[in-house]
Order: sequence, then C-alpha cells, then structure tokens
Amino acid sequence: MSQFVEHLHEVFRLFGPLQSRKMFGGFGIYHQGVMIGLVADDVLYLKTDAQTAPAFTERGCQPFVYTKNGVRMTMSYASAPEEIFDEPESARVWALRALEAARRARLKAPRRTPRQPSSARNPPRGTP
Repeated sequence: MSQFVEHLHEVFRLFGPLQSRKMFGGFGIYHQGVMIGLVADDVLYLKTDAQTAPAFTERGCQPFVYTKNGVRMTMSYASAPEEIFDEPESARVWALRALEAARRARLKAPRRTPRQPSSARNPPRGTP
C-alpha cells in the first residue's frame, strides 16, 4: 500500500474506517464495502453523480479520465477538494457525499442474474 493511501485513513478518521484494494495500477477506496473513491498517481478521486458533481465542479475538482484503446474515458469520480487534507470535518462531509453517490449508483445499477454453471447452459447432446 502506498504512503498516500495509508495517509487517507488519518484524513478520513472522522468519517470512519476505510479499506483499500489494489486495482488497475491504483487503489480502490472503500467504506463498509462500498467503493467511495479511487487513487491514481497519488491523487484521490471521490465518487460523484448528478447530485454531487456540481459541488466538485465549483471547487475546481477535475474528473477522473483515462485512455482505453485510444479513446478518452471519463468516470464518475472527481479529484477531492484540497481542503480535506487539512480539515477533518471537511473530509467527513466530502466522504459522505461520495458514499451517498455510490449508494445511489448501486440502486440504479441493473441487477445481475447469477451465472449458471456451464453444464446447465450447455447440456450434453442427446439430453432433452
């Protein structure tokens, strides 16, 4: 784990415990099993949605953008406001916004149906 990611546990101490997982060359930041942020190149990006994005934009926060197969992709995460690193109460407020956005996204996401074992999808020939 990077020192930056370790430091986030202190930054968000008023919000509550965080978990981090390595992913795609960075880290996913979780609270109670919900991904609220990601870290790429030691920059924290918090989850956004239509309700919270304007607050990030007002603070000059930048969206998380990456390139895939030559195409620029923008994800619903924005860089965290700088004040969260010096103001624990501000960190708590912004983390709550990210958590709420992540929970709303979960509610909107289509439900996945469990995959059937391959034997159930492709029965042997000659069976009805």
